[in-house]
Parts: sequence; structure tokens; C-alpha cells
Amino acid sequence: MAFGLKVYRGYANERKIMVFGHVFEKDTPDVFKLNKKWYQHAWQVLRMFRIKTESNASVVFKYKNLEVKTKTLDDGHFRMMISYEGDIEPGWHKFTMEVLEEENSHESHEEEGEFVKPFPGEYGVISDIDDTFLVSHSGNIFKKLYVMLTRNVNKRKVFEKVVEHYRLLNQIGRKDHSKNNAFFYVSSSEWNLYNFIIQFTEIHQFPKAVLKLKDIKSGLRDFLGSGGGDHNHKFYKIRHLVEFYPELHFILLGDDSQQDPYIYRDISKIFPKNISTIYIRQTKRKKSKKVKSMLSEMNELGVKTCYFKHSSTAMEHSNNKLS
Repeated sequence: MAFGLKVYRGYANERKIMVFGHVFEKDTPDVFKLNKKWYQHAWQVLRMFRIKTESNASVVFKYKNLEVKTKTLDDGHFRMMISYEGDIEPGWHKFTMEVLEEENSHESHEEEGEFVKPFPGEYGVISDIDDTFLVSHSGNIFKKLYVMLTRNVNKRKVFEKVVEHYRLLNQIGRKDHSKNNAFFYVSSSEWNLYNFIIQFTEIHQFPKAVLKLKDIKSGLRDFLGSGGGDHNHKFYKIRHLVEFYPELHFILLGDDSQQDPYIYRDISKIFPKNISTIYIRQTKRKKSKKVKSMLSEMNELGVKTCYFKHSSTAMEHSNNKLS
């Protein structure tokens, strides 16, 4: 039986490389075809949540003279932290992942992946996705599912000026514009939607980033709760990134529709010297008193904050406070 292999963007620091992906029983999630009618697109989305993963499959990481083998977890996920010696230049690097069809078999399947080692600099950027830069209607589950099913990736909307703001943050603090700040998109969307998010960010020319998403789902019932439920995984993923890059000062971007302000507050309290700025998008008619209070707490720790309705306001803040 031929396994399907999906490799996600990885990342590295001065000592370790992080790579991850999934092995599937057969097919990998599709790239979204942009010329589909709405009902054909809906079927594409639903197929993302009918995939079956392969547990305990053997996978091999290959990069230059490094070759490391491991096996997938119960949900078909592999996540490898690989120590290395020598120097790796900053920027994006290609590697190969191989899945062995059977133990001790010569049959295998390879996919190319890439990881980034950030350029030395002051800032790293961690952003939420839904209702932070992608208009998703997270506060209304029925509208959210309707939009997800009926609007293809090239029909989905971004907030005005948000791309310009992210491009500014990608270059903030840098004199050499050929080098970028480290960018990560951390979301409660599931790994099922990885291809959708990659295509969306490429269409709108967002900064190239590593994605950190929620556990993969493998049933249509799970689709109804997509993006919801427990958001604690975002806290742990952000904490890991801050610990992985202790030399960076992180800019956190989120919105007030779910748990971002609470997560960012706790991260700031744990790493008061590592969090530079918090941006929270206002998604409701009025600003939340609780969110305003939490951001005031962060100001007392020396963290810069901006609670904004329009990305032009956030851009002005970045130009004045971070440049």
C-alpha cells in the first residue's frame, strides 16, 4: 500500500532543526483548485476532513550528511527535533523526507521540504490567522462554516491594509531589505487546512512563514468544530517558539474574538523580556473592557500594545514604536 506523505515548513536555530508532517494511509490533502464551482469547492473542503492517517510509519529525514529515522505518532504525525554540528546559513533550506512503505522494505516515497533559519536580528513575529488577517467570522459558527464551504481560497477576504502591515513587520528594524524577520502563523485551524492557508498567503503575498496548527482531524463530525474547542495548544506552541529563539523579541498579533489576548497575556508574564509588542484586532462593535484591562497589565511590564480596528492604525503604531 502506497502511503501519502505531507511535509510542512520547518525551522532551525544554532543547534537544532525542527521538522514535522503527516503520513496518510493513501492520499494527502489536495491543493485547492481555484476554478471550481462553490459546491465542488465544498467537496474539496470536506475531503480534507475525511483523510486517514498512518500510525507508527517509518520516516527518514535527510539533509546534507544528516540522516535521522523516526516513526509517526498515533495520529500519523511526525515531529523531529534534530541536533546538528557545524554552521547553517540563515535563510530557507531544502531537505528530503522519506516514508518507508513497510519495515525492512526497499519501497519508499520521498517528498521535499524546507526549513528556515532566521537571519540575525531583533524581532520575530507570531500571528494568529482567523479574524487576525483572514476574515473568518469566528464568533459566528454558522457563518464561518458557510464561508469556508462556499468561498474558494482566491475568494476569501483579508482585512484592509493587513498585508502592508505584515510586510512592514517583516522588515522592521532591518537596514538590509534582502533579509527578513522570522515569521510564524500559529492558529487553531487544523493541519487539514495547511494547503488552504499556504495558498491563501501566497495569493495575497503575505510574508513566507512557518505554520503551527492544531491536531489533524479525520471525520466529517470534526469539521463542524473546526477552529474551535480548546486553544491551549496555541499557548504551548508560542511558548516553544519563544524558548527556541531566546535572542528574539517577539511581536504577537491576534484578535479579540476568542482567546488570543489571554494567551498573549500569559506568555508576556512568563517571558517579560522576550515579548516586544502585542497587536489585538477589534472584531466586535465595541472594544472589550477585559481586553483593554489586560493590555494595560502588559504595559506595566514594558510590553507595547495596540488594540485596533483598522490595520492602518497598527501600521502607524509600528512605524512610531518599533522603527
